[in-house]
Amino acid sequence: MEAAAAEAVETLSVSDPDAAQLSNPNPNPTHQLSPGQKFQIVRSVGEECIQEDELLNLLTKKPEPICYDGFEPSGRMHIAQGVMKTINVNKLTSAGCRVKIWIADWFAKLNNKMGGDLKKIETVGRYLIEIWKAVGMDLEGGKVEFLWSSKEINARADEYWPLVLDIAQKNNLKRIIRCSQIMGRSEQDELTAAQIFYPCMQCADIFFLKADICQLGMDQRKVNVLAREYCDDIKRKNKPIILSHHMLPGLQQGQEKMSKSDPSSSIFMEDEEAEVNVKIKKAYCPPKIVEGNPCLEYVKYLVLPWFNEFTVERNPDNGGNKTFKSFEELAADYESGELHPGDLKPALSKSLNKILEPVREHFRKDSNAKELLKRVKAYRVTK
Repeated sequence: MEAAAAEAVETLSVSDPDAAQLSNPNPNPTHQLSPGQKFQIVRSVGEECIQEDELLNLLTKKPEPICYDGFEPSGRMHIAQGVMKTINVNKLTSAGCRVKIWIADWFAKLNNKMGGDLKKIETVGRYLIEIWKAVGMDLEGGKVEFLWSSKEINARADEYWPLVLDIAQKNNLKRIIRCSQIMGRSEQDELTAAQIFYPCMQCADIFFLKADICQLGMDQRKVNVLAREYCDDIKRKNKPIILSHHMLPGLQQGQEKMSKSDPSSSIFMEDEEAEVNVKIKKAYCPPKIVEGNPCLEYVKYLVLPWFNEFTVERNPDNGGNKTFKSFEELAADYESGELHPGDLKPALSKSLNKILEPVREHFRKDSNAKELLKRVKAYRVTK
């Protein structure tokens, strides 16, 4: 299949804005779910799914599908990576999926994160795991595995590297460079040879981990499409399903996503309460404008899925307290001017701080976590 044709594969988006609320952040189903119910929960994780019919078929036929996501240990963790990932993972495990989280240490080195220092990269990886444990990722029952790319690849090198080489052989340089977005690079950047190799390895990860579902962000879409194209090349019928989650924007106007290298764009998982309050107070939040408003996005993708409601506390003169149960209700009030940024922002700060408090507590009391955070904060973030 030609690359352009593959990218044009029919995609289907969630039509229900509140689909993300189908399950609690830490759901614990007490009854057997039907394939349709599983589909609703799993599908709510993604802004885009390639393809929905394949997903339903998978959930109907396989009791424990394997989902994969990967992270470069590249600095402090922001709330998109921490809170949103926890919500998504807990949904997936509640629907019977097994989740493999790929701690991509070698990939971070290839992409010059932490200056390519593997010891620093490992420290950051251990810090990431501490946060997911503290914030409430459901790790009971072994349904979530944290796998270090270096250890897994070394253990099964005879399986991994022939796969990487075959993917590299079946794609030209232009096609691989088109995947540069996955590394936070553009096609116009002067890439190192390591960064050319990176997409071939990430594509191989999907098959190496025997993933049924690629559950990564929209920014990773191109390499996941590459994996589906590779299936055509090798005449494999069962293609990995792409379930791409929404990318939370940065706090300032025009920032498409949070950035570790720009602290003003992000709320970090161990930020103190006062820091969260200041960052939200300074955040872009134009009155009566819903589209492109990061504060409203954080309510939609973090607060409502976590608490299933969002409470705004106001003086009686300003309309009094109000609890919103859906994003449509909130958006309607905001767009009409009924809800003002001056009331939205303190309510958002309060909700986020409530989510983050167990993480702060863990890093205050656990000596290992405290030492990891101290070291990670001292590292210089490299792009």
